[in-house]
Amino acid sequence: MILISGTIRLPEAGLAAALPAMRAMMAASRAEPGCLHYAYAQDLEDPTLIHVSERWTSRAALAAHFASAHLAAWRSQFAALGIHDRNLILMEGDAEPT
Repeated sequence: MILISGTIRLPEAGLAAALPAMRAMMAASRAEPGCLHYAYAQDLEDPTLIHVSERWTSRAALAAHFASAHLAAWRSQFAALGIHDRNLILMEGDAEPT
């Protein structure tokens, strides 16, 4: 299993526009083969800090995600939304118990 955990930052002024874009990204990613979990969560103490959490069945599934049109569309919005300070870590773990 592949785990991705981290954070992104955006200015408060970009939150209203970013939330629908993040919801669309989550829905499209969750529908992908091999996606076990995909979520963004706003930090309760710092609303400009967004926590990222992903679980994928394999590196192949993650590679397909990286090549997806919805990820390219999401990334193309980063500058307009003011997204910065991306800090994501990829880890490999044992498969989930059945």
